[in-house]
Amino acid sequence: MKGKGDDVGPLTGFKVIEVAGIGPGPFCAMVLADLGAEVIRVDRVQWVKQENPPRPPMDLLNRGRRSIAIDLKSPQGVETLLRLADRADALIEGFRPGVTERLGFGPDVCLKRNPKLVYGRITGWGQEGPIAHSSGHDINYIALAGALAPIGRPGTPPVHPLNLIGDFGGGGMLLALGVVCALLETSRSGKGQVVDAAMVDGAALLMTMFFGLRAAGVWSLDRASNFLDTGSHFYDSYETSDGKYVSVGSIEPQFYQELIEKLGLAGEKLPAQMDRTEWAAFKKRVADIFRTKTREDWCRIMEGSDVCFAPVLDLDEAPTHPQNVHRQTFVDVAGVPQPAPAPRFSRTPGAIPRPPSHPGEHTGEVLADWGFAPDEIAKLKTAGAVR
Repeated sequence: MKGKGDDVGPLTGFKVIEVAGIGPGPFCAMVLADLGAEVIRVDRVQWVKQENPPRPPMDLLNRGRRSIAIDLKSPQGVETLLRLADRADALIEGFRPGVTERLGFGPDVCLKRNPKLVYGRITGWGQEGPIAHSSGHDINYIALAGALAPIGRPGTPPVHPLNLIGDFGGGGMLLALGVVCALLETSRSGKGQVVDAAMVDGAALLMTMFFGLRAAGVWSLDRASNFLDTGSHFYDSYETSDGKYVSVGSIEPQFYQELIEKLGLAGEKLPAQMDRTEWAAFKKRVADIFRTKTREDWCRIMEGSDVCFAPVLDLDEAPTHPQNVHRQTFVDVAGVPQPAPAPRFSRTPGAIPRPPSHPGEHTGEVLADWGFAPDEIAKLKTAGAVR
């Protein structure tokens, strides 16, 4: 994780205000903080406890930033947030459309005070549209985007892939990209702007290749009938004799041929790889072969080859795999194993500067660092605008 030069993340020097939410907003803020930005998390005053437990919270999405607790329903609290935004490069929020405007810190107000501010917004449906104000979660957004329907086994309902596609891939990650792109543009134009990231938009974007395959007539709408959706025998997960699983993705002909050899089928007269009429029957045979050995046995046979193979590891196993250990893909922060910052930078690597903070843990410290005088901080605390 160490760089060859400046041992700081590429976003060092940028200041970001995160108005606390759930899911994609915290993920975006985590990515920005991992890559060096100073991100201040604005938590609700109601979330502050009388006495913080000695250990950091386990919500790893909140790692890497200090927390300040503000009453956003108080005029003094809103003015405090606006003063912080005056000195920030970016602000991100995840409220329903119109909420920040109603509370008094919408983009028009913030950009009038700080014309260079990048104002990042993350919602499910977007800022406008016939259902923009409706409630929803990841499963709903990816359903509307066409991303949920193709995932699953034959004859079963679609399988929701955790909340990876909507919340994190199509939501928080895309918001982080949008904020960084807007900051880059602001450095040239001197003007801020609003970044409108919607999870349904992002999930749709992630499906671009599949819309192309469908338009080309090579992707069926029947679930689990295509080469990437468990329809084929060469791109799937298989159970081993010890009840564990391995994955193969032998798409290219040369990789497929190596799979056939490792399975002990070389020399037999076999169906053509892309003969879909034979996929179901041949998959059963492949599955039977994989069940003859343990996962570890198959790792010895296939790992490191060009089969395109990997064991299916659980959350406890993944950090201990030699490849992940070598790459330091997982790190330990305050005794908690967790994914390391990504991607890698040769000169300015990312880092995790601190574990997750308790709500309001750094209120006085942050206000002082961001230009509030001691008497102002005291008055805000007395008024209950901050805690």
